[in-house]
Amino acid sequence: MIYADNAATTKISPAARDAMYSCMEGSWGNPSSLHTAGQQATEVLQDARQRIAACIGASPEEITFTSGGSEADNQAIRSAAALGARCGKRHILSTAFEHHAVLHTLKRLADEGFDIELLPVGQAGTVTALQVADAIREDTALVTIMYANNEIGSILPISEIGHICRQKGVLFHTDAVQAAGHLPIDVRAQDIDMLSLSAHKFHGPKGTGVLYVRKGIPLRSLIQGGAQERGHRAGTENVPAIAGMAAALEESCAHMVENTVRVLALRDRLIQGLSQIPHSALNGDSLNRLPGNVSFCFEGIEGESLLLLLDDQGICASSGSACTSGSLDPSHVLLAIGRPHEIAHGSLRLTLDQDNTEADVEAILRAVPGIVSRLRNMSPLWKDKTDGTKSFIL
Repeated sequence: MIYADNAATTKISPAARDAMYSCMEGSWGNPSSLHTAGQQATEVLQDARQRIAACIGASPEEITFTSGGSEADNQAIRSAAALGARCGKRHILSTAFEHHAVLHTLKRLADEGFDIELLPVGQAGTVTALQVADAIREDTALVTIMYANNEIGSILPISEIGHICRQKGVLFHTDAVQAAGHLPIDVRAQDIDMLSLSAHKFHGPKGTGVLYVRKGIPLRSLIQGGAQERGHRAGTENVPAIAGMAAALEESCAHMVENTVRVLALRDRLIQGLSQIPHSALNGDSLNRLPGNVSFCFEGIEGESLLLLLDDQGICASSGSACTSGSLDPSHVLLAIGRPHEIAHGSLRLTLDQDNTEADVEAILRAVPGIVSRLRNMSPLWKDKTDGTKSFIL
């Protein structure tokens, strides 16, 4: 099997697995308990908090453990909205191609009377700091813009946006789920006030994540109950998963440079090969993208059929975000960068990491052109295009 869907989830690393097993065997107590077993678990949490904080340039007390990126996004945005509303600020600025954890939260806030503004991202799939600066208003409570896009891999100018927000006194949150462990992050240097990450995107376990919140910003709890996480998130902490997350993030950050060099070479070879397929187009910027992200549209096919036929050949891929795989609607990300509905339906996302090989890439390049040709030959729409009845778009 060739696994090329690392943006959806990654295989848990041996370091994360060993940390989890060690914790389940030796530190299985409830960290809220005062006895020895509980305090052993507390020590694991404190250690993980320190290690994760060090990876992103934060302080341990600024780290809150969550169930993943979606919860962290929800909590950050709702906390900032509540803080802004108390000061009469109800304008929130974001982009049109955010993850649905952000967009759906913003929609709920719009229903509650907040003014939500989504910046256009253009064909390359990005926004500029100038766009953000021009859109910030006196009543802006929050700017929330993702670090890197989960579908097309665009890397956004987070440092520049952070500096603008700090100058204007506006809170800045970034969904860094796709970036953590793959791109350098320094919340202090980048003027990031709140940041979300999820362990299973960098070879940690599913179901655990982090919300970083700069010291002094009040955090609103989404879950009522006990006083865990300094009152920021009720519920007994998942200590083994948190230990695994810390091990995975630390390992990913330690090997980031060498992994990036390796994955970039694989990515660029894959982009070069797929670009040879007629009437195809790379989604997003060819250079300013995540090291392992390859997103293409192929005219005249349906992405779901392409995925199933690839799976028959042992290749795991996706047509976009795994969070929307059950939807028949075209990707909102591809629509946001200007792809027509017809083209957006024919998308393929291949996401590589350091476990992939040159042989994997060559096998993908042997498989995709033949499958695309097969699907096109079955399509009446493609026949209309080839005989001139309808025009090509790509």
